[in-house]
Amino acid sequence: MTLTLTRARHAPASRRSLVTRRNIPYLLILPAVLGFVVFKAYPIVAALYISLTTGAGAARTFVGLDNYVRLVNDPLFWTSLGNTGLILVVQVPLMLALALLLALGLNSPLVRLRGLWRLGVFMPSLTGLVAYGVMFSVILRKDAGLLNWLLSLFGVEAIDWLGTPFWARIAIVIALTWHYTGYNAVIYLAGLQSIPKDVYEAAMVDGAGPVRRFWSITVPQLRPILLLTVVLSTIGTLQLFDEPFVLTGGGPDNSTLTISLYLYQNGFRYFDFGYAAAIAYALTLIVAVFGIAQMRMQKR
Repeated sequence: MTLTLTRARHAPASRRSLVTRRNIPYLLILPAVLGFVVFKAYPIVAALYISLTTGAGAARTFVGLDNYVRLVNDPLFWTSLGNTGLILVVQVPLMLALALLLALGLNSPLVRLRGLWRLGVFMPSLTGLVAYGVMFSVILRKDAGLLNWLLSLFGVEAIDWLGTPFWARIAIVIALTWHYTGYNAVIYLAGLQSIPKDVYEAAMVDGAGPVRRFWSITVPQLRPILLLTVVLSTIGTLQLFDEPFVLTGGGPDNSTLTISLYLYQNGFRYFDFGYAAAIAYALTLIVAVFGIAQMRMQKR
């Protein structure tokens, strides 16, 4: 009888050795850790190795930093980087300025049906990237596009939005601004609603006008949120792919070729995965540099 009780006590203890009060937190996060290792960490390490090789499959050979040397000497890479930077410099400030203006208007107590207007402003950001890209490709057609038809009512000749380098870049900027302005406006609106009204009332008592209140109260109070949207918008624009891919395919004459689109072409059109992986790591480095620089500028 004593031997039976001893076995009954020790057997469950050995089977339950992993499930203890100390181990339960680790067991709970284990699925997330495994998912990160399999779907994040391993692809990152594998891409680094692939960037140091050439060829495919069993024919893959180690070439060291040759892909990165090729990257530095590739004029098409610098063209894609310049196009991405140009869109970034033009589109991000324009979009964030419009988003801030929209947020200020939607936060005004003078606006009726504010909930409906807020929903309307946010709706474009819910549209799928490919879906709204196709929609803009129809709107921006030269012969039967809606935008050219509207311009013709004012006597403006039809513009080849997607067939000329200058207007193709403008088309990308228009599409991006339409899609993401409302998203940033909602973020700014949340920040505006968190600013105490007492601060504005005290400023009004001191004789501060609307412009003075905006620059002395609103902008300083929104500074962390402004930094957040600038960083997110910069990272998103540096990774720009869907809009050029759907609207222009990188043309005309590579005028809308972005880094991500160039990466895609090398990887899935020419199957040069080693060079594509090198472009991906170069893009990662650029994003990291921009993010760190913006954070340090904010601290200063």
